[in-house]
Amino acid sequence: MTDPQCLLNPATNLLSAWTSVAGLTIQVSATAIIISALIGIPFGTWLAMNQFRGRQVLSIVLYAGMGMPPVVVGLIIFMLLSRAGPLGGLGWLFTPAAMVLAQVIISLPFVVVLTKTSVEGISSSVSEQLRSLGATDRQIARAVLWEARFGVLVAILAGFGRVISEVGAVMLVGGNIDGQTRVLTTAIVLETRRGQFEQAIILGAILVGVTLMIFAFVLHLSQRTRQTSV
Repeated sequence: MTDPQCLLNPATNLLSAWTSVAGLTIQVSATAIIISALIGIPFGTWLAMNQFRGRQVLSIVLYAGMGMPPVVVGLIIFMLLSRAGPLGGLGWLFTPAAMVLAQVIISLPFVVVLTKTSVEGISSSVSEQLRSLGATDRQIARAVLWEARFGVLVAILAGFGRVISEVGAVMLVGGNIDGQTRVLTTAIVLETRRGQFEQAIILGAILVGVTLMIFAFVLHLSQRTRQTSV
């Protein structure tokens, strides 16, 4: 008779591998979007509320960044982090750190541009009112950003959706190393190439499920905040 334990172990190992891949996917993408938010929200707000020479050119560059192919970002980072590259001494190539760096560069234009657009939609009226009351520039920026918070949330979600589903850049700079840099998107590509379509479909379902759960959680918090502020 076939030992049930022999049948159970492969399934258990497969489930453990999928869990590890999903965990690394969330870790890398969440870290990247947090960094992008910390940089992009203040920068987008400042860009929306200030006029300066070169502002139009900078905006064009940011919009172009939203459409830049992720594989090109991955190639640039690969060259920077390779042994012959200027940042080769960091030893980041084929590590999660390189994957986070790639995803930050991919998501940052989304966060900056969408934050800028949201702030511009309400900046003028709020700024004039607060300035007439003697508010400082920093106080005005905080107030405007608070009024635009739901648009900023959309910016964060858009950036997160962009990076968690990305495959080209993380494949290049991460190397898709089993147990170290393999994430859901690169695992799907690998299983598809192997002809393991059932596993690829399951991994795809996990990716969609993880994304939907995170989006639902964030939107739930947004709705609670909206109800509290009313």
